[in-house]
Amino acid sequence: MTFNQLCSRIDTAYNDRRESKAIAVMLLEECFSMSMADALCGGVEQLGGEAAERLEQMTCRLESGEPVQYVLGWADFCGRRFRVGSGVLIPRPETEELCRWIISDWSHDTSPEGIEQPKKVLDIGTGSGCIAVTLAKDMAGADVYAWDISDHAARQALLNAIEHEARVLVERKDILNTKSDSRMWDVIVSNPPYICNKERAEMSRNVLEHEPHLALFVPDDDPLLFYKAIAGFAKGHLAPDGSLYLEINEAFANETAAMLRQEGFGDVIIRNDIYGKARMIRAERKTHEETTD
Repeated sequence: MTFNQLCSRIDTAYNDRRESKAIAVMLLEECFSMSMADALCGGVEQLGGEAAERLEQMTCRLESGEPVQYVLGWADFCGRRFRVGSGVLIPRPETEELCRWIISDWSHDTSPEGIEQPKKVLDIGTGSGCIAVTLAKDMAGADVYAWDISDHAARQALLNAIEHEARVLVERKDILNTKSDSRMWDVIVSNPPYICNKERAEMSRNVLEHEPHLALFVPDDDPLLFYKAIAGFAKGHLAPDGSLYLEINEAFANETAAMLRQEGFGDVIIRNDIYGKARMIRAERKTHEETTD
């Protein structure tokens, strides 16, 4: 198999020659220590034995539409590598933006004496743990809790937390069926399922056939299902001056903001991602004295 043949086989799943070439280069560099120059000079066809067999197996997985992150076993997020696999949502760049927003808002939270204040953070629906680990590492003194309904995701998040030496407590919790909890948090963040079933036709095969539907989809007739549950929980579990951060479906940005205001949150702000899409929202817990945004 030549380098061009490798790209052509990957292209059967992506139908984008530039993307297929980028994936081929990533595969060769990361798994076979082969530079682009080596590949173009015959390095691929010179592979033999176990290396050639391994490349063939990985290429077959890519041909089937399996995301390259699953094939490699990791995804980059906020300057770190996180282990990912089937059953765990692949971290996205827009979620990095959400993390940076939180870190920027809370990075200068100090006492009058200039002492960094410990913050309690809850990540609902943690998946790979990328949000929880990032906040634990980049928010000084933060105590981070990570919840997920999936046993597989909870195990994956725990492994990533251990690997990055992050102070994260992982718990198996279902936000739709959460019993009373007396704990309070300064920050609650979530990237919950928000894609309506009717949007499936617009999704790529790589996502639709391989990423966990539990982490992706909501009923067409209740697109804010998880947002309403999270808002209801946050009302009673955000500390005074605490903040709720959510990644959102741009199609329901205004509806999500309206729901949060109706639930009693103040200073509701929608933020666009780098592509100009409304993908994030922040809401503050109102004190008793506040009556308007």
